[in-house]
Amino acid sequence: MPTLEPSERIESAFVQLRGVSAGYGRVPIVHDVDMTVKKGETVVIIGPNGAGKSTLLKAICGVLPSAGGEITVGGESIANMRAESIARKGIGYVAQVRDVFTPLTVNENLELGGYGMPRSELRGRIEEMLDLFPQLKPMRSRMAGKLSGGEQKILAIARVLMKRPEVLLLDEPTTGLAPRLAHQLLQEEIRRLTDEGRSILMVEQRAQEALAVGSWAYVMVAGRVQVSDDAGQLRQREDIGKLFLGLEGPASSAANGAGGG
Repeated sequence: MPTLEPSERIESAFVQLRGVSAGYGRVPIVHDVDMTVKKGETVVIIGPNGAGKSTLLKAICGVLPSAGGEITVGGESIANMRAESIARKGIGYVAQVRDVFTPLTVNENLELGGYGMPRSELRGRIEEMLDLFPQLKPMRSRMAGKLSGGEQKILAIARVLMKRPEVLLLDEPTTGLAPRLAHQLLQEEIRRLTDEGRSILMVEQRAQEALAVGSWAYVMVAGRVQVSDDAGQLRQREDIGKLFLGLEGPASSAANGAGGG
């Protein structure tokens, strides 16, 4: 059974899911999920392939309709709003794949992220993003398809940040990255975004590293939350691999095995 969340988490939740179900067509994949994300914290979702993690993020951001339950951000319901309306509410979503426009330059990708901004504000915001992610600055005229996997992921996050979202939904941001780049993204970039006050709900396959970054965590199996707990406490559990991720051995052996969604 899932660990009961402290009442303090529920009372101070900025993002709250209660009884959320979702799927493709009439086929439910996610069943009766409860989650909370407080202001300025990173919450991690881990679990085996096919657990419904990515489906859940898509339901939150409006890419998929939710089949039941309630989703609120800042006390306002966003369940089954159009994706564009949800984005205007301050929710940014970075997909696992196809998260940049490869035929366009870095600068053009950022311009698309700021679509609708006044031209003068747009130019200034692009410069802010290039200052925030200085590795992109010398590449601003380079086609996104020519960037490395890590650079594309940074660009995808920067593009979503153009509209200053309060909530970031990240779907396996380290997919395809070398271990060093994955570590840098989680330990440096994700931590920095949280330090700036953003709320992050992140699906991540590198369980151990993700739990080291997050403050709270959920383990999803077969479309349901099986465990929710303090991320540090969950990271220390010896039975994580065997009981909840479908793997043998202690949590340390599950560090890179909890993929897919």
